[in-house]
Amino acid sequence: MSNDTLTPAPTAAAPRAAPAMPDGHSMTVRDLHAHYGDTHAIKGVSMGYAANQVTAMIGPSGCGKSTLLRCLNRMHEEIPGARAEGTVLLDETDIYARGIDVVAVRRAIGMVFQRANPFPTMSVFDNVAAGLRLNGVKGVDLHERVEVSLRGAGLWDEVKDRLGRPGIGLSGGQQQRLCIARAIAVRPRVVLMDEPCSALDPIATLKVEELIAALKRDFTIVIVTHNMQQAARVSDTTAFFYLGELVEHAPTDAIFSNPGDPRTEEYVTGKFG
Repeated sequence: MSNDTLTPAPTAAAPRAAPAMPDGHSMTVRDLHAHYGDTHAIKGVSMGYAANQVTAMIGPSGCGKSTLLRCLNRMHEEIPGARAEGTVLLDETDIYARGIDVVAVRRAIGMVFQRANPFPTMSVFDNVAAGLRLNGVKGVDLHERVEVSLRGAGLWDEVKDRLGRPGIGLSGGQQQRLCIARAIAVRPRVVLMDEPCSALDPIATLKVEELIAALKRDFTIVIVTHNMQQAARVSDTTAFFYLGELVEHAPTDAIFSNPGDPRTEEYVTGKFG
């Protein structure tokens, strides 16, 4: 996708974004507030998501981490009565700026949900091809992109002989990797994952975690998880949230071995949650 799709008219005094790697893309949040009606769910969060790294967001239920995740690709505003205020930069572009195409935002910042949600009436092939077709990809290019995406999701060898069968006929872990293949097929810049392993067994979870480690070579990844062991295994940095506020964001090793805030220490050691 071209950068022009996401570039509105220039705005004055735009906040500085987290630095992007030459072939990667960063995100930066500045003073973000999110509401559900009168409920103030996110309270002035500012943080960066480094290019080609995995950032885990942890915290007790209701702390705001999934709300923040949805704000990163403007899905939060689809909930009736919900609104967000602040700045969210994809590289140097504010995705909440006037004139930004929301569809282009969600193409550039893909989402993988808690439960696998393959299109129930579509085949394995068509699940991955759906977004590509909407973007005008067809013929040989379409087949090549579907195969590349399934390989990128670590699924090609398991499904190459059943591409025409329903996607919902796959196992739970395979369905989640199919949804990851669908997300990366349109070549997003960032992939958001909301509890992607919470409904999976340990073996399927391990495969998804291994996939996350491989995918960060090509994508910036943000993952919400309740599983602190998972955060420790897959992420480069971890952000701890409590009562709608960002308490601490640091390299994952530091969060789990030497946190800077006593609330973080209490949470990661299981004293509350």
